[in-house]
Amino acid sequence: MFRGSLWGPLKELWETVEGAIWRRQPESVHLLDLQLKKHKPYFLSLFKNPPKSTEQREKVRKASTEGISIQGQQGARLLPEQLLTEAFILSDLFDLGELAALELLLAGEHQQPHFPGLTRGLVAVLLYWDGKRCVANSLRSLILSRHGKTFTLDLGTDLVNLTTRFTDELMAHGLTKQILSLVSDVSVTREFERLQKERGLGNEKHRKEVSDLIKECRQSLAECLFSWTCQSPLNIDDTLALIGHLETVTAEADGSLDSVNLALVMALLYCLDVSFLEQGTEDREDLLQAIPLLTERQYVAAVHSRLVDGHVWKLPGLQAVVRLSWALSLRVLSQLPQGAALVEFTEADEALADQALLGGVFLFLTEGILGSEGFRQEEFYTRRLHALITDFLALMPMKVKQLRNRADEDARLIHMALQMGSEPPSSLRKDLEHLMILIGEFYWKDPFGLELSLDFWCPSESLQHTSLTGSFLGVALQRPPHKQVVLSKFVRQMGDLLPAPLYIPYLRMLKGLACGPQCSHYCFSLLKSNGAPHGENLQGGVSGSPVSWEHLFHSLMLYHENLRKDVPSADSAQYRHPPIRGITPRELDGLTAFMQLLTTIATWSETARLALCEHPQWTPVVVMLGLLQCSVPPVLKAQLLHTLAAFAKSPEIAASLWQSLEYTQVLQTVKAPGQRQAAGIEMELNEIESSCEEYPLTRAFCQLISTLVESSLPVNLGAGLRAPGFEPYLAFLRDAIFLPFPTRAYRRPAEKWEVAEAVLEVFHKLLRGYEPQPADFLLETVELQGELVPAHKPPGHSLMYHLLNDSPLLSLCLSLLEEGVRQLDTYAPFPGKKQLESAVLHCLSLLDLALQKEVVFMELLRESQSSVLVSPLEQLLQGVSAQSRRADHIINIARYLYHSSSNPEAAFLSAKILRHMARYPNIQSRLVGDFTHDPAAETALIKANLLCMSLLNVLDSCHNICGFFFHSDSDPEKRVARIRHETQIHILNLLITSLELKGPNLALYLLGYEVKKPVSSTNLQDPGVLGCPRSCLHAILSLLQRGTERRSGPLLTQQAPHLAQLCYQVIYQLCACSDTSGPTMRYLRTSQDFLFSHLKHLPFILAGNEIAALNQMSWLMKTAAIELRVTSLNRQRSHTQRLLNLLLDDQPHMQHADGEMGMEDESRSVSGFLHFDTVSKVRRKLLSVLDAIDFSQEVPDTLQLDFFERAQIEQVISNCEHVNEQGHTVCNVKLLHRVLVAEVNALQGMAAIGQRPLLMEEVNSILQQVVERNRVRRCLSAKRHALQSWRSLVETILTACPAELIPADQRQLIIRDLLLDLHDKVLAEDAAVELMAIVAGAVFTLTAHLSQSVLSEQQQGAGLEGGSSSGFASIANSALHLILRKLLNFILCTGGGFQRLRAHLYGSLLYYLQIAQKPEEPDTLQTGVCMWERLTAPEDGFSKLQRENLAIIESYGTALMEVVCRDACDGHEIGRMLALAVLDRVLSIDRQSQWLVYLCNSGYLRVLVESVNQDDSALQALLLPQPPLLKPLYIYESKMALLTRVAKSAQGAVELLSCGLVSQLAECQVFHMLPENDSLRVLGQRDPSGFIPSPLERYRHILLPTLRLLQVILTSTTTQHQQGAAQVLQWVIVHSDTIQSILRSQDVSMGSLQELSLLTAIISKAALPGVLDLGQINSAAQLEFQGHIGRFQRQCLSLLVRLAGTERARYLKQIEESVSPGDAAEKREEMEVAMQQICANVMEYCQTLLLQSSSQAQFTVCLFSPSATEPTDVAVPSVSRVPSLGLVLLLLKNSTASFFHYHDTHTQSLAKLERLEQLAPEELREVLNTHIATLQLHFLTLTSYYYIIETCLFVIWRHLEYYLLYCTPSDPKDSLLPEYRDARGVGGLGLSRVTQQELEQLQNDVASSFTEPFQRKLLEVEALYSKAHSHHTFIQALTRRIRGLVRHAKS
Repeated sequence: MFRGSLWGPLKELWETVEGAIWRRQPESVHLLDLQLKKHKPYFLSLFKNPPKSTEQREKVRKASTEGISIQGQQGARLLPEQLLTEAFILSDLFDLGELAALELLLAGEHQQPHFPGLTRGLVAVLLYWDGKRCVANSLRSLILSRHGKTFTLDLGTDLVNLTTRFTDELMAHGLTKQILSLVSDVSVTREFERLQKERGLGNEKHRKEVSDLIKECRQSLAECLFSWTCQSPLNIDDTLALIGHLETVTAEADGSLDSVNLALVMALLYCLDVSFLEQGTEDREDLLQAIPLLTERQYVAAVHSRLVDGHVWKLPGLQAVVRLSWALSLRVLSQLPQGAALVEFTEADEALADQALLGGVFLFLTEGILGSEGFRQEEFYTRRLHALITDFLALMPMKVKQLRNRADEDARLIHMALQMGSEPPSSLRKDLEHLMILIGEFYWKDPFGLELSLDFWCPSESLQHTSLTGSFLGVALQRPPHKQVVLSKFVRQMGDLLPAPLYIPYLRMLKGLACGPQCSHYCFSLLKSNGAPHGENLQGGVSGSPVSWEHLFHSLMLYHENLRKDVPSADSAQYRHPPIRGITPRELDGLTAFMQLLTTIATWSETARLALCEHPQWTPVVVMLGLLQCSVPPVLKAQLLHTLAAFAKSPEIAASLWQSLEYTQVLQTVKAPGQRQAAGIEMELNEIESSCEEYPLTRAFCQLISTLVESSLPVNLGAGLRAPGFEPYLAFLRDAIFLPFPTRAYRRPAEKWEVAEAVLEVFHKLLRGYEPQPADFLLETVELQGELVPAHKPPGHSLMYHLLNDSPLLSLCLSLLEEGVRQLDTYAPFPGKKQLESAVLHCLSLLDLALQKEVVFMELLRESQSSVLVSPLEQLLQGVSAQSRRADHIINIARYLYHSSSNPEAAFLSAKILRHMARYPNIQSRLVGDFTHDPAAETALIKANLLCMSLLNVLDSCHNICGFFFHSDSDPEKRVARIRHETQIHILNLLITSLELKGPNLALYLLGYEVKKPVSSTNLQDPGVLGCPRSCLHAILSLLQRGTERRSGPLLTQQAPHLAQLCYQVIYQLCACSDTSGPTMRYLRTSQDFLFSHLKHLPFILAGNEIAALNQMSWLMKTAAIELRVTSLNRQRSHTQRLLNLLLDDQPHMQHADGEMGMEDESRSVSGFLHFDTVSKVRRKLLSVLDAIDFSQEVPDTLQLDFFERAQIEQVISNCEHVNEQGHTVCNVKLLHRVLVAEVNALQGMAAIGQRPLLMEEVNSILQQVVERNRVRRCLSAKRHALQSWRSLVETILTACPAELIPADQRQLIIRDLLLDLHDKVLAEDAAVELMAIVAGAVFTLTAHLSQSVLSEQQQGAGLEGGSSSGFASIANSALHLILRKLLNFILCTGGGFQRLRAHLYGSLLYYLQIAQKPEEPDTLQTGVCMWERLTAPEDGFSKLQRENLAIIESYGTALMEVVCRDACDGHEIGRMLALAVLDRVLSIDRQSQWLVYLCNSGYLRVLVESVNQDDSALQALLLPQPPLLKPLYIYESKMALLTRVAKSAQGAVELLSCGLVSQLAECQVFHMLPENDSLRVLGQRDPSGFIPSPLERYRHILLPTLRLLQVILTSTTTQHQQGAAQVLQWVIVHSDTIQSILRSQDVSMGSLQELSLLTAIISKAALPGVLDLGQINSAAQLEFQGHIGRFQRQCLSLLVRLAGTERARYLKQIEESVSPGDAAEKREEMEVAMQQICANVMEYCQTLLLQSSSQAQFTVCLFSPSATEPTDVAVPSVSRVPSLGLVLLLLKNSTASFFHYHDTHTQSLAKLERLEQLAPEELREVLNTHIATLQLHFLTLTSYYYIIETCLFVIWRHLEYYLLYCTPSDPKDSLLPEYRDARGVGGLGLSRVTQQELEQLQNDVASSFTEPFQRKLLEVEALYSKAHSHHTFIQALTRRIRGLVRHAKS
């Protein structure tokens, strides 16, 4: 960065000085010391430039060819010729070294983006003077920080010692003479002439800025001397040099001193000042030693001789002031012991004072010093002049007496001259008059509120009056100081026997001394006592002093009496020529002076106002109103109105004053019939004031109305004579004053703007106090003299109506705004500038208020159905301006932002209005269009916004810091700072609002994004790079970046927390919006390193502003989450890694290379003391952010009310609530206040009036309570926001960032820390309930990731097979147990009402329990472990952890069980599902069945079972084509899963049966509602997303879990098998229609195969004849049941025919077709497994039937016909036909073949798996999961094939044994006989009698099929399968038997 040696380092110096002295930053003393050492030469050679040299000139000249090396840059750089030429010009212009000039020019080029529209040369000129300003201001600040006699800045002793030492050195090197010569040499005009010659001046703004900088340099230098002499005097030479400089000083055109010379005069006055010694401070002795006046005789001699000599100064008045000051100092010295040695000088004090008086000292003090504009800006000027005046009066009483005597003498001379009719002598001196006028002028303005004039009033004198209570006067009466007594005597004595010429000066003096709340009271009392006709005043026989209320009001009455007789009638024409008898000019002046005094007292003292008004004789209001109607000059009328306005400040007086005004018709509101011309004030304005071109009366009337409007606005004003209301006054103000004001003529140009300001102020107040009410929009009438006339609306309504129409009022306001900005753009002073600025403010306020109120106004208007037409103001503002013929109103308003340095309030209102406009997208796009088409406006607006953003909170140094910092609480400065801060906030809110709208919007435009091209194509750069202008984004970033390099962090977050929060929000919005995200994040990442530099300072802790700190962190964390996600997606690993390290590391970094100890090191050293083992660790950044969020929240106490009803108040409060811009529900305190005050005002009766103060006190306490409630809500909301952002950051880190960036062991430890901390905070006693939900969500995510991380680590082989000491994976078991305990505590502490929240916690618990779940190892034929080995194996890590988990869970006893069971039975759906899942999981690991016992005993199991039937109707609704919601289905599935888990234990299954589960299921109607097949359904019912399953799939989701449950019950109830089977059989029979249609179904889909598989499994166990033997069934029912069983048998066998016989091929083909190509192999295998499973079930059924029918073959049931040929017919076999034994043989063969096929595949997979273990862990994890599933599937397939083979062999053997050994063949000739059925015979399946031939055929066929190779194959199957299983030789035995049967029969 090019900083230039004459600017950059000096700016840095000033920032350091400012930081140390004014901002009191920590560690700044050390930095200041370094800077002062480095920059001492700048101070020693003040403002001297580095000299030119030919060597440098040559070097620079060659820079375009050879290059040049520049400070702070590496290597040489070639520079363009043009730049070098400019550098030489600059060098000559400022007589400056060539290299320095070049550097300055390069710095100008670098800073150019900050000054749009200026060239680098012009910027360099600014930087040159800015550098000088920095030196001057730094010097002044250093001198101000010294310790001394006048003031102190309360700085540390180190700092004061450092600056005192440094400045003393500078002073010793001749600083004073340097400053004095610079003040003389540097002048704006001379510099401007030089600059003008070299074209070094740009536009008006540039000229203004340069002249301001030069003026500030001179001012600061002069103030350096002033500040020095305030604290310690100068030495002899310097004092004489200062006097020498002042001798040559000249005055300005108006006779006043300029502010620089004023500072030097004050410096000399302080130098000669010894009056401070009277104050007697504790360091008085030290100060006495340090003052050369007391210690150095030659000092006094030198100064004295210099001041006494006869040499006349250029300003004799100034010489007189210095002489008077010296005389007073000599008088003080003469009274001190040290003064004895200086007698020869001190005796000259009288003579010097005389000389001073001859020089007109008081006149010069008034005109030259008080008249200087700089005087009132400095408190210590005021204090010094106060000391000068009071010392003169107190120390030189004889001089004062002389002045009085001379004045009396002069008065006599004048009186005689008047009597003689000659001119008074010209040589008269007016010293006392001037003194009085000086006192009056000096004390009249008191900008610092010091009330110094109290010294002139002695409390004792007024205590004798009973009217004055001691309220102001202090509690105990003490003897006042001597000086005060003397001064108060002076005031009283001067009023005694006052000579006529002094009358007006004395009144003016009293007016000055009456300023201030206490002084006005004393003055009132003085005038009251002067008029008292008793006591001391009667001596002279006078009836009271002429300066008394008595006298003054008496005179007023006489004037009124006299003039009233002359009042002509309204129509008479002589009115214009008043009669001769009237008020003389002298009387007029006297009356005006008295009225001004009265006005001052009335303004300041409420007591005086009321006392005067209520006085029965004086009746001032009546007399003044009377005088207004007489013919007196307009000036006096104006003064009367001003006085009335002062009285109107009291509401009591104002109410009656309104009526009096109306009665006297000052403004004629009731016109007589036939009256043509206006009367009263309207006539005065139109005829008298307009012709005089002066408007005092009009302005005074506006002021009176303004005051009255503020105090009270009576609704019934003028009732009875006209339609009541304010309307005539408003119409007069609007139509007679405001609208014509631009076209009137003005003798004094400033008065034009004074009139505008006065009338606009009234409008502003009226509109500000107006709230639209429904009644305003109704057409109301009033009766007036028997006829109805329309009633007037409230004035605010009328103004709103005019502002919401294209009315003259609105046009004039807008053109006034245009005129205002045009005038301000000239940067030149003009008459009335202040008033114009004020008028502009009122106009902007009117627009702002109209925009605020228009929404309610227009809503009420619409509701009232009135015919009045209005347009929204934002549309009217888009209209075309009459002056410029362009639609530029909004641009004009925006241009006020550009003047925010000079007019902060206008900028504030402008920002507010723009923010209102920004809410409308159409206006936004139009504005952007306007700005982009109009280049001038574009630059203006961009500059304007920039300027506003760059106005940092701290005031720019261009303000008088001296005054500012002595009164850091002085209101104006703080107010300006606050307004600027608010302006910035409005602009940021404007950007935020705007960014939420679609582009192109104003925000994108102001932030520097493309608005003509797609936003995402923007390429953001630093300002100046590639011609990129400086935009608001740069301003926001530079605001935020200040201080990030320091340890204390970004300064803005501490200095302006709310502003910083909004800045972060804007940046977040830019990063979060898809269009702006890319460019913004790229820019922040590459150019700014924004996120890293801010995140490293987290957490932000602000003691007084927790809410803002939390919001700042929230937006920053949200932005960080986006950045992590984006960098992860874009694979920018280094960025991601750097941020992750910052957030997650617990190892300390050395972050700060500047020799400061890093933050981490501090915390490390602290933790080192606490935990000896964690010395090397620091707190993770993420955890310290969590620490910063305080989970506790104090809640305000409940309201304690005495008068109001609590419930009603709460109701009112809730009615006043609304949602604010940030989305918080808060109570509108202003509205509540209005409601409550209205309620109090509505009370009637004396009691109510007496209790009013108490009621108001209670209202106040309610409001305070509500404010506190609002704060608590905002605070909670901020905490929620921060926690939510923290959670999203954590989740992003765990989810979106590449896993390998955080190693698994680290990841687990991080999650552990986060989980434990979160739980600790949320489980604290005082944790706020509102935060629990977010914490629960975070806990859920963290537990999920912990589980995932542990599992993946185990899959990579790090899992502990042998169970190591510390526990599981990288996270110790103890940590896991701690997490579990805290999780269970969290579940228990949530109580009853937080079921949704517990859903998260149940999810977490499930994930946690998953950790201890042993991963499924695929069963293979190789890895068979015998049962004994399994039982005796050592406990592995999983079992150990699981056992310990269970112990912890059980330690919580029934409390936890109760919560989980209750949630499982009732409440929110997701909560129920998760609670059911938790129960399921715990039951699965609960070996002791404690939970199961609790479930059963507590009745929860019965509730669950009974709820199954209650779900029936909801489940039925699910089967409609368009289901309502799928929730019931999910709950049902969860419920079934749990019941299935319960049924898996015998105890549970029995319990379920006893609860009647099966009978509940049997009652469910939903199973009857089997939908049609998918393929038959109408198109269009399918959910396009595929998320909602089809009705058939939904039906299966209901049916399959039920079937599984029944299957498990059948399996578990072995001991009570019959009972279980009987119940299940009943279910099967109840739903037999459905079951049969499923069994008959031709559908080949996975779903239908699963259905069949489960159904056949159930049937095979339940539909058995043996089940019926259970008893209590009567014979008829038994027959029916047998019929059902028979039908199920037939259907199962026909199913076998389909699946194993001829249909098999067709099925397999259909499977091929139905499976999508992607996952064909797996799906096909799954479906084949399902088919095999069905076959296995049917074969099992056959086997059971065979075994149940008889244990011996001869009595067996035959299920298959004796034919061993393979079935050939393709047709679907009819159920009536009995399948042949060949089918079973076919199934046997196919199964054997398939077994070998699958076995090969299985072996290959296993080999692959072994090879896989050499892969890398990541690849391994991916492949492994799919592989294990395949292996598992293979194993299932092999098992089911093996089972089929076994059962087939058994069935074949039993049939062959019967057919070949026991069956008696029938004779063919008996075939005519009926079917033969033997007792248990085959007849059940409809077999005809078997012939011998069939039996032989059977034997042959079996023999031919059952060949040797086939038998070997079967034995091989057994061998292969039995490797892993213990049941050998079953196949072998059966094979042998079958073989034996076939052979035996043959033989």
